[in-house]
Amino acid sequence: MSEVEKTVEEEKKEEVVVKGGELLFCGCTSWDSVGRRKGLPEGNLVSPTRLRPLVGVDICFVAAGCASCHCVALDTEGRCYTWGRNEKGQLGHGDKISRDRPTIVSELSKYKIVRAAAGRSHSVVVTDDGQSFAFGWNKHGQLGIGSAKNETESSPVRCAVTDVKTTACGADFTVWLTSVEGASILTAGLPQYGQLGHGTDNEYNTKDSSVRLAYEAQPRPRPIAAFSGETIVKVACGTNHTVAVDKNGYVYTWGFGGYGRLGHREQKDEFSPRRVDVFTRQNVLPPDAVVSAGSVNSACTAGGGQLYMWGKIKNTGDDWMYPKPLLDLSGWNLRCMDSGNMHHFVGADSSCISWGHAQSGELGYGPNGQKSSAVPKKVDILDGMHVISVACGFAHSMVVIDRTNVEDRLDQLDVYDGKASEEVGAEPVNESPVPQKASKKGSAKAPAKSKKRKKSKDASESEDEEEENSDDESDDESDDYEEQSNGRAKSSGKGRGKAAGKATSAKKGAGRGRGRPPSANKSSQPEGKVSTGKRGRPRKS
Repeated sequence: MSEVEKTVEEEKKEEVVVKGGELLFCGCTSWDSVGRRKGLPEGNLVSPTRLRPLVGVDICFVAAGCASCHCVALDTEGRCYTWGRNEKGQLGHGDKISRDRPTIVSELSKYKIVRAAAGRSHSVVVTDDGQSFAFGWNKHGQLGIGSAKNETESSPVRCAVTDVKTTACGADFTVWLTSVEGASILTAGLPQYGQLGHGTDNEYNTKDSSVRLAYEAQPRPRPIAAFSGETIVKVACGTNHTVAVDKNGYVYTWGFGGYGRLGHREQKDEFSPRRVDVFTRQNVLPPDAVVSAGSVNSACTAGGGQLYMWGKIKNTGDDWMYPKPLLDLSGWNLRCMDSGNMHHFVGADSSCISWGHAQSGELGYGPNGQKSSAVPKKVDILDGMHVISVACGFAHSMVVIDRTNVEDRLDQLDVYDGKASEEVGAEPVNESPVPQKASKKGSAKAPAKSKKRKKSKDASESEDEEEENSDDESDDESDDYEEQSNGRAKSSGKGRGKAAGKATSAKKGAGRGRGRPPSANKSSQPEGKVSTGKRGRPRKS
C-alpha cells in the first residue's frame, strides 16, 4: 500500500472515532496585558490547570498561534470554544470583549468544526464538509474572505475556499490545505516577507515621492503556483514564515529568513517555497511526521521519528542555520508538537515534554519548578498521561489528556474559574487612552524598547491609518512579538536588528520616521516649527 493510500486509510479511521479528553491550560491569563509590558501581569497558571467551563467536556483539538493571545478548542461534537484577548473580534462572538472563560461560538453551532488555527488577532476554523470560516482582524486580508474592506469581522464569515482539509495561521496571514487537484495549498493575508509563497512581497510606495512603504493586502486565497503539481499534506506557520510537507515527504519553507528559521543555511527571505535539502533521499518525512513552527524557529520529525529543529532555538548561543537533530528527544515517539513564542510542547509516548524560554509558567513545571528550560524536560505532574493534542500561544500552552485510567489524577488538578466577561471587558476600555497621553507628553521619554518595536511595527503597516485609528493596542502588541519574531537587521533599511532600534531612538525627538508613537507627529512639534524630517527633507508641521 502506498503512503498516500495509508494516509487516506488513517484519515478514514480518524473520521470514525475522534477521541476527546480533558483540556489543561498553563501560562498567562492576563489576556489584555500579556506581551505589552504594562506592569507584570498577575494571574499566571504555572501548573497544568483544568478550566471550569470545560471540565468533563470531550475536547479533541486545541489551537493557538505563536503570536496569539487567544485560544480555540474543539469538542468531539464539533462545537468551537474561544477565549482570551478579543480587541479585534478574534473570538467570533460578535463583540470585542475579552473572555477569560471558554465560550461557545454560537454562530458556528450549526456546523461541525473539525480543525482550527489562530493568528495574532484572527481565527480560522474548518468544518467537516470542507468549508472554512474566519473572524477577527482583516486589515491585511488574512481572513481570506475576498475583501479587506472591513478591518475587523467579529462574527464568523465564510472564507473563499472549498474542500478544505486543514488550516494554519501566521501572525497576519492564513494557509489552507485543500483536496482540490493542483490547488492543494492556498494563502491569503500580509505578503511582507514572502510568507504567502507567491514570489513577491507586494511592496509599494504609499504615495509618489514617499519613502513610506506598504504591503498590498491579499484578501483572496490564492493557490501557490510553485506547488501546482504537488500535493501538500502538512503545514505549520511561524509569525512570518511557513513550513510545508508534500506527500512524498519533502519539506519546503518560505517567508522571513532571520535566525535561519527557513533552514537553508542563510538568512535570506524566500518569496517562493524552497525545498530544505536535509530532508531528501533517506531522510524524507514519514506520513505520521509532526511539523511545528515557532515565532523564530521550525521543527519536524523525520526518519525514525527523530526531531529536527532549526532557527533560533535558545536565547543564548548560536542559531541553527539548518535542521539538526535534537538528540535530547532521540528514542521518544513524538505524536504531537506545537511551538509558541519561544517555547515548545510535545506529546510523546505517555508523557508530556516542554522546554524553552518562558515568562508566565507556560511550560507547566509547577510553582516549585523552574520557569524556563534550555533542554526538553518532562512535565512531571502529567507523567504517564496520554496527550491527544497540544497548542502553544504567545505565553500560554494547552494540552488535551486522554482520561482513560487517569480520571482520579486529573480530578486532583486545580480548576480555574476565570472572571466573567463583564469583569474582563472593563479593562480594555480604559486602556487605550492612557498610553496615548503618555506618548503625547514626551515621545523622547518612551522606553527604548517601544522605539524598537514601533519601528518594526510601522514597517509592516501603513502608518497613516495606524495613526488615525491610533491602534495603540496593536502597537503595544508588537512589543514582544516583533522584537522576538523578526530578529535580524535587514539590508533594505527597514531596521530589524537591535542596532537599528537604537539608531531610531536617537532620532525620536525629530518626530518623524518609523519609530514614532501614534500621535507624536501631531504633538511633539511646537506650532510653526519645521522639523528636519528623518529622511532629510523638511516637513511642514
